Amino acid sequence: MTGAAAMDLTGRLERTGALLGGHFQLSSGLHSNRYIQCAKLLSHPRDAAASGAALAAALKDELGFVPDVVIGPALGGVIIAHEVARAFDVPCYFAERKDGEMTMRRGFALEPGQKTVIVEDVVTTGGSVKEVVEVVTRQGASVDAIGSIVCRRADSPFEQAYVALLTLPVEAWDPDSCPLCAEGSSAVKPGSRPGA
Repeated sequence: MTGAAAMDLTGRLERTGALLGGHFQLSSGLHSNRYIQCAKLLSHPRDAAASGAALAAALKDELGFVPDVVIGPALGGVIIAHEVARAFDVPCYFAERKDGEMTMRRGFALEPGQKTVIVEDVVTTGGSVKEVVEVVTRQGASVDAIGSIVCRRADSPFEQAYVALLTLPVEAWDPDSCPLCAEGSSAVKPGSRPGA
């Protein structure tokens, strides 16, 4: 855990009801008995600002410099990316899906050589972030680091430097081997990607 101790991130997640128990289908398609709904944490402006400031400080320690722009994948990464960008005092862009493909729209464009940081709320497989990495590099900018509020795994799924405020590995299973499904329970999809 980097930087979270000073802000008691676990306490904030618990207080805001962001740590859930049950049977969930994650956006990766995996099933889990725990879900972290950071939208509940980020719905409180002071908690969002504190999380963004802590993550920006941890990223600055990792990088040793301030990036030119912060980018978040929609929908989960938008608020935390904005708060990290606010702490860095740089612009915040977001990438979103159009026809199933991650893209930057709404006039957002990067210049070759710009230094970027990609920020997500929760990382499990890192799939959405990896798609944003491709979008950024196609525009000629560099991805200098990746950050998230929570990492749901013990290791980093990224080639780039990665900082998470809280590492909280939880079990996740393929639907075919999910013990909760074997018990007859049905998974719910609380995330922002329907059908995922």
